[in-house]
Amino acid sequence: MQIILLEKVVNVGNLGDVVKVKDGYARNFLIPQKLARRATKAAIAEFEVRRADLEKAAAEKLAAAQAQGEKMAGLTIQIGQKAGVDGRLFGSVTNADIAETLTKQGFAVEKAQVRLPQGPLKMVGDHPVQVSLHTDVTVDVTVSVLGEHA
Repeated sequence: MQIILLEKVVNVGNLGDVVKVKDGYARNFLIPQKLARRATKAAIAEFEVRRADLEKAAAEKLAAAQAQGEKMAGLTIQIGQKAGVDGRLFGSVTNADIAETLTKQGFAVEKAQVRLPQGPLKMVGDHPVQVSLHTDVTVDVTVSVLGEHA
């Protein structure tokens, strides 16, 4: 399906690109999320009229994400979990726990923005975690998992 992108989408293209993607990806994700629309002649003409507004909005989102990223860079957050004597957690620290802790500290972060490449944290200690605030802004945060003995 031919679509026109209304925002930058990772591994697809930039704002204003007309790209061909799988039908299901367009119908089920890109179009409902308002990241793209079908590339008809009318849609392309309308996009060209609105292009400046969309580029300005995208630049504002990027600037806001960069400002938040500068405040968040190098931040260390502490999360307490029950752990055994060997330092292994009884549960785990997930991206939802990290997002909730960051939100309590005043950073608007959703769990989908927290990247845990090795999966949930299962050991006591400091762990580097990436927070993707924007497609172009990624911040490193240290999560210090504290063991609470039962």
